Amino acid sequence: MKYAICNELFEGVPGLEGYRLAAELGYTGVEIAPFTLGPKPLEVAPERCREFAKVLAGMGMEVIGLHWLLAKTDGFHLTTDDESVRNRTAEYLHGLVGLCAEMGGKVMVLGSPNQRNFLPPMTHDQAAANAIRVIEQLVPSLEKANVRLAIEPLGPGEGNFLNHASQARTIIEAIASPWVQLHLDVKAMSTEGVPIEQVIRENADLMVHFHANDPNLLGPGMGAVDQQPIFQALHDIDYRGWVSVEVFDYSPGVETILRRSMETMTRCAANAK
Repeated sequence: MKYAICNELFEGVPGLEGYRLAAELGYTGVEIAPFTLGPKPLEVAPERCREFAKVLAGMGMEVIGLHWLLAKTDGFHLTTDDESVRNRTAEYLHGLVGLCAEMGGKVMVLGSPNQRNFLPPMTHDQAAANAIRVIEQLVPSLEKANVRLAIEPLGPGEGNFLNHASQARTIIEAIASPWVQLHLDVKAMSTEGVPIEQVIRENADLMVHFHANDPNLLGPGMGAVDQQPIFQALHDIDYRGWVSVEVFDYSPGVETILRRSMETMTRCAANAK
């Protein structure tokens, strides 16, 4: 399996120290949160993006793509009834497709709950229809850039839109494009009401990206979730994409999170038969 780290973990870490440590510990990919590039990531010069990717390549790491696509932005929303806002959102996401491609990334994870949650009396079906209208606009850009958009279900603690993989499947199947697929996340799947490994197996046909973590907001192996059945399921479905560590509680420190997560993932992968 290929292991990556989400780079917001390194905010506040001097220079490239966090990336170097990750490379030393066996991570070969970096997943970028656009806000870590600056308050207006689309204004970052393409040359700077390419140079950043080149520096990482020199460490033996590659930019695998983007996530937190709409986090820390204003004026964008995926499910609103306001067509002008949806169009602005689509235009911004178009820009991120280009940004992703400049750095050599191949996947963009669409989570960002604050920019997709809906309020009554809107129904989930109505919110989904609005989201489809936005995402459909991206398909030509995704295809041209050879970047796939990965729809991310999130648990109810994050919001009310796409709380189950089955709901994400409905959107993906309605769009019916190979450039729009599924992302799964351990923390989110822990709220599905069925074993995490079952969710993985049932959605193997659409899954193109994976986040390893724990409901306690730390990395794999740093909480109560047994990671072995999860990695067994990834092995069983012959998953060959990236397993990217995404944490939300940085208190144990960068080195501890990187090291313990990698130790857990490599051990579980080695024990999967």
